[in-house]
Amino acid sequence: MTGRRFVDLSVTIESGLPSDPPMMIPRVDYIDHAMGTASMLEFFPGLKKEQLPGGVGWAVEFLSLATHSGTHLDAPYHYHPMMDRGKPAATIDEIPLEWCFGDGVLLDFRHKGDGERITAQDVRKELDRIRYEIKPMDIVLVQTGADAFWGKPEYLIKGAGMDRESTLFLTEKGVRVVGIDAWSWDRPLPYLAREFAEIGDPKVIWEAHFAGIEMGYCHMEKMANLSAIGRPHGFTVCCFPVKIKRASAGWTRPVAIIDI
Repeated sequence: MTGRRFVDLSVTIESGLPSDPPMMIPRVDYIDHAMGTASMLEFFPGLKKEQLPGGVGWAVEFLSLATHSGTHLDAPYHYHPMMDRGKPAATIDEIPLEWCFGDGVLLDFRHKGDGERITAQDVRKELDRIRYEIKPMDIVLVQTGADAFWGKPEYLIKGAGMDRESTLFLTEKGVRVVGIDAWSWDRPLPYLAREFAEIGDPKVIWEAHFAGIEMGYCHMEKMANLSAIGRPHGFTVCCFPVKIKRASAGWTRPVAIIDI
């Protein structure tokens, strides 16, 4: 018997989780069915509470969050006003839908330490190990193991990260969407800040993000459950972002689709 298996590769947006800097921590205000009764009665003049099923109305939630809260897809505009060596950078509402549906490739770098660079040579070695050659429009997912710490403050400093050369290695092969199970596609920000303080070279700052200036691409951050895919390739990724006018990112619920 054949069929399909679907793997949710997103985290859940929850109120108050300390896995973001304080200014970015989401807030969810819940209006439950009992609380929603009053607004429903107001909307329908003459309606009585006892006429509603169970005597209660609708439920609604109000969210306060950044476009980079939860699992999201960053647009090239997030990295810089320009991409592709001089073109205006695309915002999330301008990302071609065909970028967000394609063959998936899973690269496993869980053996690398927190804050380490994932280099182009590391990527080549992993591709050799899984016997795969990157082709245009592949969606490449990077596994660091950081998602095991989601919901905890230490999530912000967990996982290895990509650098400029490893990012360009993928985009020069025609890859337009990538993703990672850590807070950032780059190495965690505290490691970048420490290295900059030590050597004073600005090239270490956000180097993987800034690679998008040379060649525009999108990356997903705060992914999860990559282990559940169960194979390094031979699956499909779907990751359409929420369409927000002129925004630098959009929330997404990426899914791996696996034929079984």
